[in-house]
Amino acid sequence: MNQQAKAQQQQFTTEALNALIIESIQDIKGKNILKLDLRHLDDAPTDFFIVCEADSNTQVKAISENIQKRLKHEASTYASHVEGERAAHWICLDYFHTVAHVFHQERRNFYELENLWSDAKVTQYQSL
Repeated sequence: MNQQAKAQQQQFTTEALNALIIESIQDIKGKNILKLDLRHLDDAPTDFFIVCEADSNTQVKAISENIQKRLKHEASTYASHVEGERAAHWICLDYFHTVAHVFHQERRNFYELENLWSDAKVTQYQSL
């Protein structure tokens, strides 16, 4: 990684990355966007979950790809792990302090991730 990329990455705080993830979801018309702040929970696997849903597997994949593309180009940041791209029912993008969950609507209703972490501080974002 060159010096310019390192400097740019350091300028992005976790909150700025979260905002960019949320904008990336809104770009592709993701729905029911929530940010779960898990920092005050002792057993939390990360600091934030960002959760959204889509109407089709194609839209799930498009949202995931848009998040990855924008974070790469605008923040010089790559997901450390991506899971679920093949079936595109639930794609999980791990950015260490933030994990983005892009669900097909039926899978989100089944897993109820936000209910599993009901002690989190929840911020809801408008679907565009």
